[in-house]
Amino acid sequence: MKNPFFNRSQNSAGVLLALLFSLFAQSAHAHVQDGAVVGFSSGFSHPWSGWDHILAMIAVGLWGAQLGIPAVWMLPVAFPMLMSFGAFLGLVGVPLPGIELGIALSALLLGLLVSFETRLPLAVATGIVGVFGLFHGHAHGTELPPGASGLLYSMGFVIATGCLHGVGIGIGLIHRWNAGKIAIRFAGLAIAIMGAWFTWNALK
Repeated sequence: MKNPFFNRSQNSAGVLLALLFSLFAQSAHAHVQDGAVVGFSSGFSHPWSGWDHILAMIAVGLWGAQLGIPAVWMLPVAFPMLMSFGAFLGLVGVPLPGIELGIALSALLLGLLVSFETRLPLAVATGIVGVFGLFHGHAHGTELPPGASGLLYSMGFVIATGCLHGVGIGIGLIHRWNAGKIAIRFAGLAIAIMGAWFTWNALK
């Protein structure tokens, strides 16, 4: 019997890659030969460059695991899709106010949602995750290395983001046990505390 989770994830991944290609094809055409390696490696490493990015993306996976199907695959798809749009805005120079604060708040609020195992309507949960993805994506887009391929850079950070979501979902598998549910909620609390620290620094 086929697993609907994987079927939906594969279809969503295809849509996401198509969206990425349409957004960044022009940039890729200009730099694919001289900046391919730099573009992908820089994009893949960028989400790992700060704990605010890492914890927020893991929290998305944890929250999705708490909410179950279909949220467990919809949230980790909504985040990189809106992140890709945010990156596009950053690449073309469209400003988005409060980037650092938005990223810091994403760790704080997503951590709290996990800590309280908050169950919201799917559309609302997806919207929250998508908005935070927009801020993270804009930060990625504005830091495209000179001469690097925009398409491959974007593919790199989307893949890295998927890996971090996967970490959260993998940890979230322990949610099936009562002790695991408690452990995840404490993990969410730890993320929220770190998010509060990030927010404090962003407001200075």
